[in-house]
Amino acid sequence: MPSILITEFMDDAAVARLKAKYETRYDPGLVDRPDELADAVKDLDVLIVRNRTQVRGAVLDGAAKLKCVGRLGVGLDNIDVEACKARKVAVYPATGANDLSVAEYVMTAALMLHRRAWLSTASVLAGEWPRQKAVGNEIAGKTMGLVGLGSIAREVAWRAQAYGMQIVAFDPYLEAAHPAWQLARNVSLEGLLETADVVSLHVPLTESTRHMIGGRQFKTMRKGAVLINAARGGVVDEEALAEALRSGAIGGAALDVFETEPLTAEAGKKFAGLANLVLTPHIAGVTEESNVRVSNLIADLVIAHLEKSS
Repeated sequence: MPSILITEFMDDAAVARLKAKYETRYDPGLVDRPDELADAVKDLDVLIVRNRTQVRGAVLDGAAKLKCVGRLGVGLDNIDVEACKARKVAVYPATGANDLSVAEYVMTAALMLHRRAWLSTASVLAGEWPRQKAVGNEIAGKTMGLVGLGSIAREVAWRAQAYGMQIVAFDPYLEAAHPAWQLARNVSLEGLLETADVVSLHVPLTESTRHMIGGRQFKTMRKGAVLINAARGGVVDEEALAEALRSGAIGGAALDVFETEPLTAEAGKKFAGLANLVLTPHIAGVTEESNVRVSNLIADLVIAHLEKSS
């Protein structure tokens, strides 16, 4: 019987489906026990992970029987895709299953950063009444800038349009005739940064996108504009972002992803004292609903792969 190992959290019903058909070990804490993980992959047919389990090096070398990897999400920077391809190991991301949750996160962050009302809770509870400080801005009439125009960014575009925003996008890999451009005006990255009130990142982490938003880009952004990164942490130069926020070069930022995850207290020191910053622990794509969709999609893909290869 094929064996499956799940190293991070997955919807219980999807796990039960896999257990009903195959020898399945569900150990969502295994990602934090790397020595045990390296031993657990021996004689394994399927490995199911989220973004923290590193599927490379010793893990891949030790999994001589591995047939496929299921990724409970869409980013693949924690998986050595080329090494998997060389070993004829299929890699299945949960493409499309968490688009809605990320899009809603982006719109939530855009509203929070513009309205600023969320900053007043402590003051109100302390008996203060900081109405002037809590007065923010509407997003209606503002410009949403999407760096990348894939499926998640398109969901953001639909929602931003419903709020009355103008949409611009930069995506050099999307052909000019693609129907997605009906949602957004096609601009250069510099043009986007110069015109957008909200800059939302929707690109994978590659050598070409690492630190694509840094000091020069923050200087190009409009004063008062906000940055939202629910893509990958390495896309943003965090030191440059902290300086841009502290100096007032930009109006605010929301980060769901970081160059080092989990964000350590030491790595987080650069952001200390910044009131115009929202930090969340890589949960933009994870809601109760999206977890069910993502988990079921990966269960379906794994079952189909094992049935086809049996």
